[in-house]
Amino acid sequence: MKIGKLPLMNRISEQIAVMPAVGWLPGDTGVQEHFRCMTFKQYMNFCLYDNQHGYYRSGSVRVGKQGDFYTSSAVGSVLAHCLSNVLRSYANDVAQGSIRLMEWGAGTGRLSKQIQDSWKIHLNRSPGYKCLPVLVDDHPGHLEEAKRSFSADDPTCKPLFLASEEAMHKKELWQGTPTVVLANELLDAFPVHRVTVWTGRLVELGVAGNAEEGFYEVYMPISDERIPLSLQRDGITLVEGQRTEVNLEAEQWLGRLGEIMASGRVLIIDYGHEAKEYTAEHRMNGTLLCYSEHRASDTPYIRIGEQDITAHVPFTSLKHAAEVSGWRITYYDTQKQFLMDYGAFELLQNHGETDPFGEKARINRAVRQLLLSDGMSEAFKVLILDK
Repeated sequence: MKIGKLPLMNRISEQIAVMPAVGWLPGDTGVQEHFRCMTFKQYMNFCLYDNQHGYYRSGSVRVGKQGDFYTSSAVGSVLAHCLSNVLRSYANDVAQGSIRLMEWGAGTGRLSKQIQDSWKIHLNRSPGYKCLPVLVDDHPGHLEEAKRSFSADDPTCKPLFLASEEAMHKKELWQGTPTVVLANELLDAFPVHRVTVWTGRLVELGVAGNAEEGFYEVYMPISDERIPLSLQRDGITLVEGQRTEVNLEAEQWLGRLGEIMASGRVLIIDYGHEAKEYTAEHRMNGTLLCYSEHRASDTPYIRIGEQDITAHVPFTSLKHAAEVSGWRITYYDTQKQFLMDYGAFELLQNHGETDPFGEKARINRAVRQLLLSDGMSEAFKVLILDK
């Protein structure tokens, strides 16, 4: 089994060696063995976002057939059609014509391009309206692919391609034209704290070890006082041995947007659950999963820097954080219901095509796949926030 990128593993080893935190594992005789460690959140951050070797900062394109996972934009343009309907309605009701669409975690830009194409189809209904695209991603290869996808497009449409910190600090983006921030399968990749109950008390999962002998989990004291506060606020009580994730970074991301956006909209699409379902008894091991070459596993200590690591989004926590940050919840439901509410059925067509790969047959198949498939469209939720 491939362990991962050695330079990244060495960096993690060096950081663990100087960490002040000490974790433990119960010994066979009840005596605890102690180990220097980092939090799982810190480990996940290294694996995904290390500037030189992190999964989302280096290597080949991660999305699509040649990557490790698909997103909803891969299933035709149904989602883009519905999002375009939402955006045009917002432009009409609030923005009086033009909006800036900022897709955060845009990947190769496929969804933004599909939205632009759908928007153009309906321009005759809404003359003069503009949807100005800004694509935000921290993977250089993704941004290059996104630039290529827009290169032959309408010359009057000039997208911006930015890294996340650059977008946060570019003040002119947040002034004038109303901004809609679209986060499609973004928050599930934010580094998370992992916690469990051990001998009746809440502890955090840490990571010990080194590049030579491998990395492994240990128990450690809670590293951030906001962790138990978040669980308490969401009404979560874990049973002995149960694990779960706490996504403080998603809350902070919403908070930062709340600070820099005087008005606007945030549209979040991701797989996740309310608190009761998130920590149901059948989820004793939490929701953390890893993806490599379209195969899922629950082993984050292999393929280090070479596989995706995700956790389902805790929507109860996210909604609480949104309200604290000044956002108003405008819409919340499953992706399936969202697609039905915002025009998926408009795409269904009666046709006599004999070619199963014809345009009309392909669109009908995409609609059915998203609405009638294996339940993923119900696992995904859509949250729209306004201010």
